[in-house]
Amino acid sequence: MAERDGAPALSLHPRRPWGLAWTAATPAVMRRASCALAHRGQVWLIDPVDGPGLADALAPLGEVAGVVRLLDRHPRDCAALAERHGVPLHENPVGGVPGAPFQSIPLVQGRLWREVALWWGEHRLMVVPESVGTAPYFLSPGLPLGIHPFMRLSPPRALLAHRPQTLVVGHGEPVEDGSVADDLHRAVTRARRDIPGWLASLPRRRRAS
Repeated sequence: MAERDGAPALSLHPRRPWGLAWTAATPAVMRRASCALAHRGQVWLIDPVDGPGLADALAPLGEVAGVVRLLDRHPRDCAALAERHGVPLHENPVGGVPGAPFQSIPLVQGRLWREVALWWGEHRLMVVPESVGTAPYFLSPGLPLGIHPFMRLSPPRALLAHRPQTLVVGHGEPVEDGSVADDLHRAVTRARRDIPGWLASLPRRRRAS
C-alpha cells in the first residue's frame, strides 16, 4: 500500500487464530511492528502504528475493546486509535488488561525504560515490544530473533517462564514455528556471550536491511 497523508504503508501479515500482525514500511531500519489480539469478538490493539487499509483489515476480527501501550517509548498511534474507537488506552499494564484473555509479564520498570510483555497461553503466543526483536540490528548469527542492544547486559529472563510457539515483536517480523521457545531461550541466556558475534555481523546486517 502506498503512503497517504503522512501515514506509513503497512505490510499486513496473514491472519492467525489469535489475530493479526503488521509492519510499517517507514522508517525502514526500525521495522516497527504491531498486532491486534482477537478473542470472542473483541480486539485489543498492541503498540499500534496506523496506516492505509488497517481499519478494513481489523474489521473482520471484531470490535476494538482497547488499545495497549506496552513500551513507554511507543506512543505511535496509540492515543489516536483509542480516541477514534472510543476505548481505553492501557499504558504500561503491569497488572494486566481488564477483560483481556492474555496476561502481563513485567520486564523493565525503570525511570528511562518501562516495558511489559504479554503471554496468551491458549495460543502459546508471546508479544514483546522492545527487549526482543527480529529486525536485523537485534540478531546474532544463526538466530531468527535477538535481544535489544541496550538489554544484552541484562536480558529479560522473565520471558523464560513461558515456551511460546508464536512470538510477535515490536520491531521486525513475527516468528511462528516449533523452535521459537528454544531460540528465545538461547537469545536470552547467551545475550552477553553473543555480543562479539552480534557486533561482528552488524555492518553486514545493516547493509542488507
